Amino acid sequence: MKFLITGMAGFIGYSVAKRLAGKGHLIVGVDNLNDYYDVSLKQARLDVLSEYEDILFVRLDLCDREGMTRLFSEHSFDRVIHLAAQAGVRYSLDNPYAYIDANLMGYLNVLECSRHHGVGHLIYASSSSVYGMNETVPFSTRDNVDHPVSLYAATKKANELMAHTYSHLYDLPTTGLRFFTVYGPWGRPDMAMFMFTKAILEGRSIDVYNHGDMSRDFTYIDDIVESIMRIVKVVPQRDSAWHPTQASPESSSAPYALYNIGHGNPVRLMDFIHALEEAIGKRAACNYLPMQPGDVPHTYADTEALNKVIDYQPRVGVCEGVKRFVAWYREYHRV
Repeated sequence: MKFLITGMAGFIGYSVAKRLAGKGHLIVGVDNLNDYYDVSLKQARLDVLSEYEDILFVRLDLCDREGMTRLFSEHSFDRVIHLAAQAGVRYSLDNPYAYIDANLMGYLNVLECSRHHGVGHLIYASSSSVYGMNETVPFSTRDNVDHPVSLYAATKKANELMAHTYSHLYDLPTTGLRFFTVYGPWGRPDMAMFMFTKAILEGRSIDVYNHGDMSRDFTYIDDIVESIMRIVKVVPQRDSAWHPTQASPESSSAPYALYNIGHGNPVRLMDFIHALEEAIGKRAACNYLPMQPGDVPHTYADTEALNKVIDYQPRVGVCEGVKRFVAWYREYHRV
């Protein structure tokens, strides 16, 4: 098949493209290479992918409507894996327009182009942040998510609603994936694992929010990629038996699906830090701080619905995942 991967220079986009390479598919990847974080890391990912003959990279901003139209006209994509977005909860507090441009306008162009060019399945990244003020754990796709606590979360919730509209009106099969704290080699520098590792190795203190009373459903990148590879094959179908009285965020009469992708095993932040200390071989100096605006204390994924359709359970726990990340970090930065 022919795949489009948006955000291919990003952490998950790079990992998905590398997994698809050499399997007989043609992969076209787009990215605008913005400077939200170190562009050299993005370029290093692309340098690895350039070794594969079946991967084509196109530098393109999703907000470029004409450029996106040309791209879809030149390639008859069978599947679109939409991973490009302006990420980060904290960044949205100071740069709100970046989220509207990338996560709403850019996403609309992906939907419109997919609709007009007969894409057989659009898989797109949502986020665990949509659960916002929800305190019922584990977080289920059946839960109400009408109370986001950051603009980033609000745009991801909007993405799910927009996808449903296009599935309902135009029979465009869409599957939304709510990712839970993805980490691993080649990960983003703005994520805690990268920042903590860098600080500990450099002998600097790390900022620990909510005085350490936090937990995250850390999900290793290989488990994320394997789940995506399987869900690509599960194309949503219309459900004529569905009735509005059955309404919930995860169900519809339209060819629309929504899943959590997480490990299903939340880890306390302090246990995560201890795992990092063990892997690095050095103690962390912790600077305990209050909760940050837009953040949530705990995340915990209910993955039962996803497991039913793809028959897959995450395999890499935090202790092993942290070791792999630290090994990669040392090699990449020659530390």
